[in-house]
Amino acid sequence: MKIAVTGATGQLGKLVVEQLKQKVEADKLVALVRTPEKATELGIEARAFDYDKAEVLAEALSGVDHLLLISSSEVGKRAEQHSNVIEAAKKAGVKWIVYTSLLHADSSTLSLAGEHLATEKALKESGIEHTILRNGWYTENYTGSIEGALGTGAFVGSAGDGKISSAARADFAEAAAVVISDESHKGKVYELAGDAFYTLTDLAAEISKQSGKTIPYNNLPETEYAQILKSIGLPEFFADAIASWDTSASKNDLFDDSKQLSKLIGRPTTSLTDSVKAVIK
Repeated sequence: MKIAVTGATGQLGKLVVEQLKQKVEADKLVALVRTPEKATELGIEARAFDYDKAEVLAEALSGVDHLLLISSSEVGKRAEQHSNVIEAAKKAGVKWIVYTSLLHADSSTLSLAGEHLATEKALKESGIEHTILRNGWYTENYTGSIEGALGTGAFVGSAGDGKISSAARADFAEAAAVVISDESHKGKVYELAGDAFYTLTDLAAEISKQSGKTIPYNNLPETEYAQILKSIGLPEFFADAIASWDTSASKNDLFDDSKQLSKLIGRPTTSLTDSVKAVIK
């Protein structure tokens, strides 16, 4: 039996592969990546795999039984790219696909939800057995802004008092490895999020506590926050998207208290304190 992981050299994919190597023999794992030469450090077979090149994907999936389809990073192109992979999987005889979707994709106001729902629909229509991992927010999505907040003296956003149940990227990677290596998870949909929630005010307080500096949280209108992001060099599309995701967070779209993630990995999810500590050393 072979297990393949798409995007295996990405931030999530690398972590998944490392987890899988603890559960499955390395010769049963395949890294599906755009540039196989850059995947040598993974220590497993690597095959060229480009979501956009539909005509060669089936060949790359030859002999693969289980496929972890990590969602593409190209927002706006995901639905088509994922469809290409699913069609190729059908041709190649892949027996099971595990897909990384979005927390509460069927009710979320996040602009990302549509493409994830389209992919979930394509999986249902494919006839291939599948499992949906509806991943919540990575804590790193926010802790990545700590350095900037320390520099400017404030943490800014548009999430208001929204509850955010994020978890570390490593937590989600471990869950993906647990699921793809155990067929008892076939047919299930998991809503995955951190054990505890926080607001951005809480995050600012934690940054203040650990840094010894007073870092308040400044809540801004979505358009004003987007403008700040553009002023520091983010592309217009991306800045607008990030600000809109914060607005969705203000509606508790990033909140979930089912603790399905910690149940899957058999331990508590990484705390906000530890995630902040990893940045402020």
